[in-house]
Amino acid sequence: MKKLGFGFMRLPLLDGSEPTSFDEQQIFRMVDAYLDAGFTYFDTAYMYHNGKSEEMLRKAVVERYPRERLFIADKLPTMFLKEPEDVPRIFAEQLERTGLSFFDNYLLHCLDTENYAIAERLKCFDFVLEQKRCGKVRHFGFSFHDSAALLDEILTKHPEVEFVQLQINYLDWESENVQSRLCYETAVKHGKDVIVMEPVKGGKLAKLPPSAENLFKEKEPQLSVPSWAIRFAASLPETVMILSGMSSFAQLSDNISYMRNFTPLTEEERALCFRVRDILTHENEIPCTACHYCTDGCPAAIPIPEYFSLYNHKEHTAAYQAQAENGGRASDCLQCGQCEAHCPQHLPIIDLLQRVAETYETE
Repeated sequence: MKKLGFGFMRLPLLDGSEPTSFDEQQIFRMVDAYLDAGFTYFDTAYMYHNGKSEEMLRKAVVERYPRERLFIADKLPTMFLKEPEDVPRIFAEQLERTGLSFFDNYLLHCLDTENYAIAERLKCFDFVLEQKRCGKVRHFGFSFHDSAALLDEILTKHPEVEFVQLQINYLDWESENVQSRLCYETAVKHGKDVIVMEPVKGGKLAKLPPSAENLFKEKEPQLSVPSWAIRFAASLPETVMILSGMSSFAQLSDNISYMRNFTPLTEEERALCFRVRDILTHENEIPCTACHYCTDGCPAAIPIPEYFSLYNHKEHTAAYQAQAENGGRASDCLQCGQCEAHCPQHLPIIDLLQRVAETYETE
């Protein structure tokens, strides 16, 4: 299987502020080009695009192509589970939303200390194994956002898991929070396949400071900046799939151009990625990937990723004021902590919102 996976997480929209305003014609065109190029892997989840990603996948992919041409992954939303009956209910809902009778890959979504405890309490591992025995799941894994030590604990207790989905990119490779390298090495130690998410870190590695971008352009002028991030992750020996949340036909075309006949990075190219990483780590930016896990359930309706983007790009106060018309202000934070509990990057969001407020609300 070719290594580029189509993530139904950042689909093209007609209205950028409305996550369900899908640009269907562009999505159809992207799906057609992706499959025509020989790629097959589609990744969705219960919560993506305000719960509408699975339905869009059904409409754009499942209803338009033979099932045997497709490899589809979905995820059990551990963060939404409260009672044992939630597990089979949501699984059945996902099959209905996607129009499928089985999932090729099925994952426990976003395991960390809190969500792993939920999965254990509600016997989610046993449930997915039962669905595998029934033919409704072909391969069983989980996505992970925590320490390598916890990953080792989970894989030791659950050797039945076949693969792990990890956040891996050259910026996070040695990160103390994300621990990309340590988590990758832990998965390899346990003999598990690795699927990579956030190879471009939510687009952060697509737009670089000139000093960093020039290093890549001097080496390979014809290659795009984000291609380096995806190729870095795809070059790891145990990675079987690299997921990319593509928001336009142009992004898809660029990814296909170098992933159709993929060639791993040389040692020199890999070292160049780390030189760029060193430049980025000295930038005073908030490393948010705009996954929006933090905004689900925010009692103050604060558009957290949008404010962090404004801050990183040093936008003027007028841009902040315009954004604040669509939700709570940064200073409205109640410090309840629910956002920090769900942040895959483990960001101190409460403190960062205070920084945003001090920047834009004191002028």
